[in-house]
Formats: sequence, C-alpha cells, structure tokens
Amino acid sequence: MERRCVDAQLEVRAAGYGSANDGAPIGQIVGYAALFNSLSQVLWGFREQIAPGAFGGSLSDDVRALWNHDSAYVLGRTAAGTLRLSEDARGLRVEIDPPDTPLARSFVESIRRGDVSQMSFGFSVLEDAWDEDEQGQTIRTLHKVKLYEVSPVA
Repeated sequence: MERRCVDAQLEVRAAGYGSANDGAPIGQIVGYAALFNSLSQVLWGFREQIAPGAFGGSLSDDVRALWNHDSAYVLGRTAAGTLRLSEDARGLRVEIDPPDTPLARSFVESIRRGDVSQMSFGFSVLEDAWDEDEQGQTIRTLHKVKLYEVSPVA
C-alpha cells in the first residue's frame, strides 16, 4: 500500500462545537484527500499526479477514515455511513462524522486550530502511466487506484 499527502485545507463543520458536557455535535471534518492534476513533491526520484476519475472504482468500497493512518483511531467508515467520499472537478472530497469521544474531540480541535491541516490516503495502484516532462523529470500519473483509507495528518 502506498500513501500520498495533499496540502488541501481541512474544515470542521457543525451546528455547534461541542464539549464533553454540552451534548452538541463535535463537528464534521471536510476536505480533500487528493487533488487531481496536481504534481506531488519528488517521491523516490519521480513526481506523481492523479487523473480525474482515478478513485471511481473505490467510492462504493468499505473505506475507513483514520487519524494519521493509524487503524487504532477510526474516525469514520463508508460502510457505517460516517464517511462519505465523492469525486468532483477538484479531487477526492471527504466528509467524516467523527465519533463523539474525548479523543475524537481532541482530533477535531487540532484541525479547527490549524495544527493539523493536511490529508493523506492509503491506496494501491491498479493502472498508471510513466512519462517525462520538458525538464526530463519522471512523472507518474495514477489513472486507477484501489482506495483503502483517508487520513487527516500533520
């Protein structure tokens, strides 16, 4: 399984921002786990981009939302309806309804404060292409991937 991180703004949305005592929702985590047609930093001697539609075959799979790729901290899951994934013109959009627990509240607070502002995703490549750009840099384009998880990451 490979992982890639994207520097796209995460957001917290809720009717109210809850605490352990007031019973209000703790907030929904919304952002992009991947951006289409956006070159990564250099990875092992090449740069990578994701073609629109690359996640289409995984959107109905049982995908998890984890905290920092750690399966001990499940924030949501598509099979439970607490994680929703969609592709739009920008990329892979993520909406997570985290559990109302003290730990999840601390994760949401870290995002709200801006301490955690990136997302990443775990995947395997089903179809890709390798090319060179005008400067001779190797570019890998992911055309089809199997998505396993998405993660807010520091």
